[in-house]
Amino acid sequence: MTRARGILALLLAACAFVVTGCAGFPTTGPVEYGLETGDTGDGSQNVAFIPNRPQPGASPAQIVEGFIDAGSGPGVGGNWAVAREFLAPALQDTWKPEAGVIVDERAERDYVERDDGVVGFAFDVVATVDNIGAYERAELAPGEQVFRLEQRADGEWRITEAPDGIWLDEAQFPTVFHRYPLMYFDPAWEYLVPDVRWFPVTTAASSIAGALVNGPPAEWLAASVATAFPDDVTAVPSVPIDENGVAEVELSEGIVGASAVALDRMLTQLEASLSAAGASDVVMSVESTPIDAQPVAVRSTRVPAAPLVLVEEGFGFLTGDELDRIPGLSEAVESAAPTSVQVAPDRTVAAAKLASGAVARLSATVVEPEVLDTRADLVDPTIDRLGIVWSVPRTAPGAVRAYLPGGEVVEVADAWAEATWIAGMALSRDGTRIAATVVSGGRSMLWVAGVLRNADGVPEALGTPVRLVGVGGTGLGVTWIDDVTVGVLGSGETESVVVEQVVGAPTTTSTAAAGMKSIAGGSGISSLRLLALDGTLYVKRGTTWQPTATGIQVLATQQGAPQ
Repeated sequence: MTRARGILALLLAACAFVVTGCAGFPTTGPVEYGLETGDTGDGSQNVAFIPNRPQPGASPAQIVEGFIDAGSGPGVGGNWAVAREFLAPALQDTWKPEAGVIVDERAERDYVERDDGVVGFAFDVVATVDNIGAYERAELAPGEQVFRLEQRADGEWRITEAPDGIWLDEAQFPTVFHRYPLMYFDPAWEYLVPDVRWFPVTTAASSIAGALVNGPPAEWLAASVATAFPDDVTAVPSVPIDENGVAEVELSEGIVGASAVALDRMLTQLEASLSAAGASDVVMSVESTPIDAQPVAVRSTRVPAAPLVLVEEGFGFLTGDELDRIPGLSEAVESAAPTSVQVAPDRTVAAAKLASGAVARLSATVVEPEVLDTRADLVDPTIDRLGIVWSVPRTAPGAVRAYLPGGEVVEVADAWAEATWIAGMALSRDGTRIAATVVSGGRSMLWVAGVLRNADGVPEALGTPVRLVGVGGTGLGVTWIDDVTVGVLGSGETESVVVEQVVGAPTTTSTAAAGMKSIAGGSGISSLRLLALDGTLYVKRGTTWQPTATGIQVLATQQGAPQ
């Protein structure tokens, strides 16, 4: 080994010792990084950045550039200590990096020295993360920020005026921050409902517990979920996880009067939330005294791995050449010969669109369909765990109706305001959220809204929708792939477009052959399926769509499985 290589090896070893990446020593240019040998807690390898510190003789523009680059280095305690070195002493004490993140494109950053000690910073916004960790995609909007600097007695420049928060390049963002689901309950306390947030990897456990216990759910979801933590209970903002994976969450004295049921639910929320940060168990305590609690059982939203289809032989789960029919319900589906089917979790009822265009409820105990909605041009219906069927006409997105099992019809208020067309609508399997592909302002979009129900679980209204992403081409269908991910099928000019959107995260888009007509989510390796006009069933394997069956008349969707 040459002497130069020996020095390089020593530098790399030093980087590994501090369990982060090692930066070079230039005064400008991108932040360097290296691989960490540890685990992030969410199953992926951690890549950490060590940004450059202020360099002697740096110009005001170089100081601002260094400060922006230093957003990639939160450090072990999440204090962004390196970034603070670019600030004047008074600003170091008041600057709040946790106030939010602007995700941008590094290549489009521009720094201009305007006057003595004034630097203009121009950038393109890709997305933002707010102070509670909620992610929002942007339409690549231009942004500008002015920084003011002063020259110290030693001739070095430091920033005296800067906004709270940090900037991160879109390639760096998912490395410095990871997505973590905060787990709430549905109002009936049966399901856990995820609220996706983004936190620095280095402070994940503390950030998760603090946000779950001390803060509210995301605004769009808050009225649709429940939490066991009362307002007078707070968590200490430090959650250690020991070598056995046990996280200790220190809570305030307000928890002492909570009931055993409430304590068990609190523990359930914490365990489910902190598991993404690497915790295999959670201990709640007050003044270091453990609290006796046990996690409660919750309903699963997983569905069988086999596709649920209508073929010439009948309706059921298709495994190879075998069709596993659903007692009672399969007969009702086969008799109705529908064009779409969504099966309720207990598999005793289903929502269907008939060949006539009407929406009906199918039952395992009644062969004849119960026709519910005969309005013109209805979308494929969706059904919840209570057997309530939801229906809406394509040309009237606000005219959503919920058909209760007892025959009552509810006009769902505040549905899809500002939308002029709706192509598809699907309830999440826990019943707390509803996704739709709509046209608004001439654009085909994916929206998700919270469902507001009364004490009996009857839907009354939709919350303000979150506008997630544009859908390439014309929207054809929408489905929940899992608890946080929505799949959308669109039709382009020469191919089909498939959007996979985690609610509260970046978007993944792929293409499939032209001629796809419906989409369904599943479980396991083949978690997303497409049905072509010619009856061929496709599953996604890696990045490609592969045919797995032919002769499929209807690709059904499922709202869970019997408990």
